[in-house]
Amino acid sequence: MEHDIQNRIRAAAAPYAVIFRANVGRGFTQDGRYFSTGLPVGFSDLFGFRKSDGRAVFIEVKTTSGRASKEQKHFLAEMRKAGAIAGICRSPEEAIKLIQEG
Repeated sequence: MEHDIQNRIRAAAAPYAVIFRANVGRGFTQDGRYFSTGLPVGFSDLFGFRKSDGRAVFIEVKTTSGRASKEQKHFLAEMRKAGAIAGICRSPEEAIKLIQEG
């Protein structure tokens, strides 16, 4: 479900921002070595920049009942302190509002 919301947000945000999906994961190679994609814990699902001024954008995507983790909330707060547009969005409409008003 979150994946679908992410895709809808990316499409709807295209006129306002360039948005990328953060693909994260971890697992084991065929020879048994552990690997991680290396993004920090709490890194937002979507990130990019606003077209009008280049300001960084971080969007944590949640379903209507989803809740952000402590790490996700901390990451968003730190990004806002650094001057980025950052927040939790549950729909394309919320994401566009965040990007435009951020």
